Amino acid sequence: MPPRRRVDPAAGAEALGAWAVGTAAGEAGSGEAAVGRSVVATAVRYSLEELAARAPGRSVEVRVPPYGAVQCIEGPRHTRGTPTNVVETDAATWLALAAGRLTWAEAEASGAVRSSGIRADLAPYLPLQ
Repeated sequence: MPPRRRVDPAAGAEALGAWAVGTAAGEAGSGEAAVGRSVVATAVRYSLEELAARAPGRSVEVRVPPYGAVQCIEGPRHTRGTPTNVVETDAATWLALAAGRLTWAEAEASGAVRSSGIRADLAPYLPLQ
């Protein structure tokens, strides 16, 4: 069964586009000052849901605090406690990865992404566009 969508895909894609336009000139680092917190929140939640839809499974948990988290990618399912495969980053980095402005390798090298576990490599799934 596909994951349940909480963000309307059209509204999510619009928010991601608004974030991309609002941050294109390199104004605010997170984009919140340029486009607003609600747009950033919608864009993050939509892109996380899109990742879960494109890479279904429950072996990796992707966290973008305080906006959301999803489980994705096929493999051994984690059921209790902290999962062994975790990816965590901030909203600006996540949206840059989702939009293709930043590669997985660049994000890892800069320390903007914290990941653990053998399945926690999202390079094959990003960018989402």
